[in-house]
Amino acid sequence: MSFGRLERSKSSKPMSDINMTPLIDVMLVLVVILIITAPLMTSAIKLDLPKTEAAQPVDAPKFVAIVVDKSGQIFLNDQVTTLTQLAEALSKTAQLSKDTEVQLRADETVPYGKVVEVMGLAQKVGLNRIGFVAEAKAQTKSEAK
Repeated sequence: MSFGRLERSKSSKPMSDINMTPLIDVMLVLVVILIITAPLMTSAIKLDLPKTEAAQPVDAPKFVAIVVDKSGQIFLNDQVTTLTQLAEALSKTAQLSKDTEVQLRADETVPYGKVVEVMGLAQKVGLNRIGFVAEAKAQTKSEAK
């Protein structure tokens, strides 16, 4: 009594294609692990740096505020100033950091020429980042709808 077959039929050809599903699953797991562990690697080195007075950080202002009021009077950081004093102060600021922003607030009744004059002083000393400060317009009930 034999349980084997006597006749042999052609068996199917071996599969030569790569099954991509397990490969993609493994790659996605590795990407997730990389995403989770990458931020932890950046702060892996702990240092106690030596202390010295020569290593004091330079606290250059991030911005300077210039105000031109209705009468044409100029204020630098809330202090009354003239155009020559403004030019000197802006030049000192530009020497500390060329990236310092000038925030210019001008009354809407100030002549355009006065505003351009102040802008020209700032650009002359190398402060090219000038921002115009304005207030948000109040909405009426009909505009809000």
